[in-house]
Amino acid sequence: MIWVIAFGLVTIASVVLGLKKKRALYLLVPVASIFTFVLVKIIMVPLPFTDTVRFIFSLSG
Repeated sequence: MIWVIAFGLVTIASVVLGLKKKRALYLLVPVASIFTFVLVKIIMVPLPFTDTVRFIFSLSG
């Protein structure tokens, strides 16, 4: 739950900064932080990286 609040605060802060300073770069911060979080969680799985990614994508169908 703490991660949801943290990513929510990062998103709100980057949107406010992006609109205030009129720079689109600030809008990439939430996407990059969530992508980094997912990548770290995948790396933390004790299986090899490729097997983990294959398993994740095999869950959808």
